[in-house]
Amino acid sequence: MFKIKCDDFLTCDEATGTYSMSAEQQVRDQTEKNRWKNIGLTILKDWRLYLMLLPMVLVYVFWRYMPMTQLLGAFKDYNTPGANGNTENMKWFGLNNFMNIFVGSNANLFWPAFRNTFIIAFYNLLFGFPMPIILALFFNEVKSNVVRSTVQVLVYLPKFLSTVIVTSIALILLNGKSGGELGALSKIIAVFGPNNEALQNALNSGIFFEARYFRSLYVITELWEHAGYDSIVFFAAVIAVSPTSYEAAQIDGAGKIQQMRYVVLPSILSTVVIMLIMKIGGLLSVGYEKVYLLLSTGNMSASQIVATLANSWGDGKGIAAEMTNNLIGMILVIGANTVSRKAANVSLY
Repeated sequence: MFKIKCDDFLTCDEATGTYSMSAEQQVRDQTEKNRWKNIGLTILKDWRLYLMLLPMVLVYVFWRYMPMTQLLGAFKDYNTPGANGNTENMKWFGLNNFMNIFVGSNANLFWPAFRNTFIIAFYNLLFGFPMPIILALFFNEVKSNVVRSTVQVLVYLPKFLSTVIVTSIALILLNGKSGGELGALSKIIAVFGPNNEALQNALNSGIFFEARYFRSLYVITELWEHAGYDSIVFFAAVIAVSPTSYEAAQIDGAGKIQQMRYVVLPSILSTVVIMLIMKIGGLLSVGYEKVYLLLSTGNMSASQIVATLANSWGDGKGIAAEMTNNLIGMILVIGANTVSRKAANVSLY
């Protein structure tokens, strides 16, 4: 422990040899003495704000923290006699569930699912992250408020539709002959697409149910659903750029593309980095609902992800698989944040 001396808090009068407390130290002591009282008064003063915060706190407690107790299932044996599905009565299994999915009898199912999860997530990041930035730059260049507002509403709208509706629309548009008449997009691809026998057969049977086309179509539907809504943050950062920066660039002879490159993008770099770190954190959190709705025997080799595999297992192996997925996501966030802090001096924490 640190050694506390009177000289640290008191002022010594060398003439009389007496100690006295300075006015500044008296204020600090008084503030520390009344700390909790002041906190209570602040809460009472702004009780309306804290009351509005209470529902969100309860949501996090009941739906985020309390379910964490179920993670113990990853370390328990679901085949314990007499457990009857109650994890409290199950025997501890140690890391056996993890060893089972990593190198055991279920490794041949887990690693292909993990590979599919990573590939789909990587495609989502590669194509899904730049698109909102491009949309924000486009909105900033549209001078007509009516046109910009109309386009923004149209690209934001899919975000407010449920995953079931979005998936149903995609399946209807890309419907094959096996489900009745060809969907509208399937007809367009059949007429204007490449004269490829494999593609034509896939269109007839339902292109979404072909493994070779599943990932591309999944990423396209993700772009349609999320790109517009995700552009809101970037558009807010773009319109916050000072007009004097544009004027200075114009005086130097910069065109529109050069203004975007040398004025807008450097100005929103911190926002881009923060959003990229958050995207990387959810890199392996591929949308379970949409994949589950699109999953079929024809595309399973490309569409089976860790979340759907864990759901089909429904036991300690499934919990272990999901926990592995989430731990990797956490490591990716910490790594991306560390690299960003050292390279660009921008970070989440």
